[in-house]
Amino acid sequence: MNTSSTGTQRQARAVRLGPRSLAALALVSAVGVAGFGWPFLAPPASALNAHAQDAPWLFAGLLVLLVAVVAATIAESGLGPKAVAMLGVLAATGAALRPLGAGTAGLEPMFFLMVLSGRVLGPGFGFVLGSVTMFASALLTGGVGPWLPFQMLAMGWFTMGAGLLPGPHRLRGRAELLMLAAYGFLAAFAYGTVMNMAGWPFMSALASNISFDPDAAVPANLARFLAYCLATSLGWDLGRALVTVALTLTLGAPVLRALRRATRRAAFEAPVTFSPPPR
Repeated sequence: MNTSSTGTQRQARAVRLGPRSLAALALVSAVGVAGFGWPFLAPPASALNAHAQDAPWLFAGLLVLLVAVVAATIAESGLGPKAVAMLGVLAATGAALRPLGAGTAGLEPMFFLMVLSGRVLGPGFGFVLGSVTMFASALLTGGVGPWLPFQMLAMGWFTMGAGLLPGPHRLRGRAELLMLAAYGFLAAFAYGTVMNMAGWPFMSALASNISFDPDAAVPANLARFLAYCLATSLGWDLGRALVTVALTLTLGAPVLRALRRATRRAAFEAPVTFSPPPR
């Protein structure tokens, strides 16, 4: 078979998720959902609401351990030396792109690279790439704090989702770019929303009408949270979404070709062998 006919071939993956990797991903995602959404999952009289200021710190510490476990599990399941090299290059590029828009309403080109990388390299590699890139960019920009584990998990979800989009073997050209742009637009808002959930409980001490109220019912807190999102982050999330769409439509085609060419040449699924030097 001619290897140039990539449209009908099975796409090579840097990481093939096995049962243990999937179980670890499911575990960290379940804990992450609890960590992000506990204000809406815990009843007003629960112990979590009684420690509203402490709960994000507890979940942050737990997420650090779980993200490390997932990364180690995925690495054990097949993250070879060539995939590690690709991971390092893409994570360094993403970390370098993030400060370009720091402090400017939502101008974050890193998200567009994460979408395209997850699409080409698959969900397993995408989760590790998103988490590692966010960690590296936090070290680069000095953004290390209790929010970092939540950012790592949210970016891991963001990049993994691109690898789960349909049609990786057949969908090419303009249709693929439009699908990736639509995903990037929606996922950029989703990323901002879940990160709002991570920081929103810290505002309870401000006693405003948009802060978390441990004694309020879930519908009342949901209304407060929506008001908080509209008042504090809608413009930022919209800017992030529009920049992701614009970069995907303008630069997506050459970047996708470069990533796919690098993936084919890397031959991730071929075993690495070392031959002794000739005598």
